[in-house]
Amino acid sequence: MPQSEDSFDFVADGEPKPASDDHPTGTPTSDSSKAAGKGHRARLRERLLRGGAEALADYEVLEYLLFAAIKQGDTKPVAKALLARFGTLAGVLNADPGALQQVTGVGQTSAAALKSVAIAARRMARSEISEKPVLGSWQTLIDYLSIDMAHLTVERVRVLYLDSKNRLIDDHHAAEGSIDEAAIHPREVIRRALDVGATALILVHNHPSGNPDPSRADIQITHKIAEAGRLMGVTLHDHVIVGREGHVSLRARGLL
Repeated sequence: MPQSEDSFDFVADGEPKPASDDHPTGTPTSDSSKAAGKGHRARLRERLLRGGAEALADYEVLEYLLFAAIKQGDTKPVAKALLARFGTLAGVLNADPGALQQVTGVGQTSAAALKSVAIAARRMARSEISEKPVLGSWQTLIDYLSIDMAHLTVERVRVLYLDSKNRLIDDHHAAEGSIDEAAIHPREVIRRALDVGATALILVHNHPSGNPDPSRADIQITHKIAEAGRLMGVTLHDHVIVGREGHVSLRARGLL
């Protein structure tokens, strides 16, 4: 016997979903609970606007972001389920959309709302380093790299090419996978520097394990790129490794 249309609620994108997906409790909201929900949303909005960055707990930030996708009902259970699944607010925002949708109550619209925030954060951070000398804005650079790479589940290698004033002229995605000469060739790194008119560079990669401590291969490839650069008049300022547990500068460690 087919289900009646009343068995479904409609989410923001207009696609019907079972009531249990839109309502984490698995039951439709009553008029009284809808009124209570509106009051809660209004109070949360007021705290956000008046209280600044620390006004809301991480789960409340997620609650508010989910309001755009889940028009009615309590989003707190969904927000707390996301934090339980991904560990931190950053972990949620950097999660794969497919993984987000495995959490009960999260559909395509909710996943897109969360991913849009992650994209906005990356672009804001990138704009900060694009307008200033990188070496004079080191913490801003680290913040940008952490936002962009700390939560990746695969190892990625990037090369930041700088002009004579140490301004970013090219943020090059060089390779995926372990950082060794099979993935990244020192001569190719330096050749690209000459092609784009760079006089210096910063090597960057992430450790999906979360621990940013350099491996022997990390140190070896750093020395080879530095030596190749010296021969062609291109300076390797640093090799930065980022992970969920922080970052490591090989120059600060005395390894460059």
